[in-house]
Amino acid sequence: MKKVAIVQSNYIPWKGYFDMIAAVDEFILYDDMQYTRRDWRNRNLIKTPQGPQWLTVPVRVKGKYLQKINETEIDGEEWAALHWRSIVQNYKKAAYFSQIASWLEPLYMEEKYSLLSDLNRRLIVAVCKYLAIKTEITDSSEYRLAEGKTERLVDICRQAAGAEYISGPAAKDYVDARLFEAAGIKLTWFDYSGYPEYPQLWGDFSHGVTILDLLFNCGEEASRYMRYVGA
Repeated sequence: MKKVAIVQSNYIPWKGYFDMIAAVDEFILYDDMQYTRRDWRNRNLIKTPQGPQWLTVPVRVKGKYLQKINETEIDGEEWAALHWRSIVQNYKKAAYFSQIASWLEPLYMEEKYSLLSDLNRRLIVAVCKYLAIKTEITDSSEYRLAEGKTERLVDICRQAAGAEYISGPAAKDYVDARLFEAAGIKLTWFDYSGYPEYPQLWGDFSHGVTILDLLFNCGEEASRYMRYVGA
């Protein structure tokens, strides 16, 4: 029963994103989809003494209203040093800062990225490596893409030899479950509820921040606060 998930890449996603990766056999980055502004594709939240703060990767969007995520270019290089400075300022007192920074800092300060998809993928793969997530990560561009929202998902699952499709609950608004049933593919809605709190800096606890928050604060113990990682 091969399990497949098909999800757009996000910038340093939250822990639930990585739990979904760990829950399937193949995780397909759905970056053939249209880029959406003010979304998780190019930004995420960290915790600060002043409350949650956005880290946003600048991208070139002027006049490119229909561009795909994998066509979206990063605008400039200064953002990387600024993001790393914010991360250091707000997490240097975290218990596992030095350990995580040893592999994370070079990704910001030494590597160069021109496309948002490449940046997102590089960071996602690096976090998966740290968490010992063995799931195969592929790109939707490797597949033939059919017309229709649900039809395309079903067809990608067929091509990937998937017997079960794992979807985020927000997709209930547009996914036609009948098409999966007709194709003989089990449709399962991923459950993000029930996460325990973990030791966290700066005020009231927040689940909806980048996974870097969990890694800096808990290190190798991060899997204790996740659903599928390390299960």
